[in-house]
Amino acid sequence: MRAEDALPDHLNAATIDGMSIRKGTIAAFLANAKVIADEGADAAAWAAAERDIVDALPSLRAVGLFGVMEVRDTRVRALVEAHATTGDTA
Repeated sequence: MRAEDALPDHLNAATIDGMSIRKGTIAAFLANAKVIADEGADAAAWAAAERDIVDALPSLRAVGLFGVMEVRDTRVRALVEAHATTGDTA
């Protein structure tokens, strides 16, 4: 499957399990995870990245990201697991 098969260019979101998932959600998670993983990130950037990751977790779970991928960075994994639902793993 190609990206445009999952979400055509003319659409900005898809509904999965009744949840609207915006285009770019996974890319934003990866960008924010890099900030969390960066020991030199300033406190404001870290706080914003943390908030954005936590806000995106329901969408990331709906698309099944953590069912097929494991978060390797310990700081990012701890953040995801701190906000885990039953049966969730990072």
